[in-house]
Amino acid sequence: MGVLIGLIAIFLFLLMIVFHEFGHFIVAKLSGVQVNEFAIGMGPTLFKVKKGETTYSFRLFPIGGYCAMEGEDEESNNERAFINKPVLKKILIVAAGAIMNIILAFIFMIIVLIQQECFASTKISKFLDDSVTSQYGLQVGDTIKSIDGYNVNTYTDIAFALAINKDFKSNIIVDRNGQNIELKDVNFKTIQNKDGSKTLVRDFYVVPIEKNFFTLLSQTFNEIGSNLKIAYVSLLKLVTGKFGLNAVSGPVGIASVITDAVASGLQINFMQALNNVISIMMVFSISLGVMNLLPLPALDGGRLVFLIIEAITKKRINQKHEALIHKIGFILLMILAVVVFFNDIYRLVSGTGFGG
Repeated sequence: MGVLIGLIAIFLFLLMIVFHEFGHFIVAKLSGVQVNEFAIGMGPTLFKVKKGETTYSFRLFPIGGYCAMEGEDEESNNERAFINKPVLKKILIVAAGAIMNIILAFIFMIIVLIQQECFASTKISKFLDDSVTSQYGLQVGDTIKSIDGYNVNTYTDIAFALAINKDFKSNIIVDRNGQNIELKDVNFKTIQNKDGSKTLVRDFYVVPIEKNFFTLLSQTFNEIGSNLKIAYVSLLKLVTGKFGLNAVSGPVGIASVITDAVASGLQINFMQALNNVISIMMVFSISLGVMNLLPLPALDGGRLVFLIIEAITKKRINQKHEALIHKIGFILLMILAVVVFFNDIYRLVSGTGFGG
């Protein structure tokens, strides 16, 4: 079972990569760009097949993929080369990968939400009998607008804002009868864990949202928006050191998370296990799209920076200089991938990882 789950995790990870690279591929083809290779995985080629002008390959290490276009990193006289296309088309081609990841996440989200009887709002309906937050100003009928400055649009926003809270108290702004009310130092109920640490407990229920076609679409868009925001905030906290290395996962880490999710879901039923996996892949798909848009060399975001400069100045960046920057960025990215891989392994063995 463990091996099977691991293989499923790798397959789903590769599915995200396929969607991402297919975004580049299809927009490049539609834009008249010559695609030399469409590769899934990195490293030595396991097998390949050539159809038309494009070689389709599957490589050994399932840590990425690429869509190699003519004139992408070098000068070319080919009129179908990427470098010779209008800058707007090049921007669309580069951005298409992240867009496809968001589309895949949208599909995953609909699959999960369509099974629910109703959706969770951000309006408090009642409190638990031993509620703590009700003693600090929260009332039935309050709609939560922000927690510690983090804007709340969905129940997912509430869960995330409280999950990163380490003080077990928050400054909360609520909409009460049409007026914004600020509640300072709202304490939360906590439970004691076996290791001596504490976990915050949400001690209130929220008003359900009736499910219909329109609320399903609305909730899907809102949830995707919330998860995009969470991905950006998480990356920011990672860059600023507020999140450690253990907040980053590669294929091994994803497989571990999926294994835990499946085991937890199977305690209820198979569909719950499947939904847990789909939910996790939705989050990872969004994260992959967001990460690729970071303005770093070798990532799509880094290429977009050069293209935006080209669009503003009306001059192409020296291809050799840009290619060198991306090569250096790629080497650093591979070093990070190796570090993340071994951190995932160490975390499975030690339970902590390099980040403690």
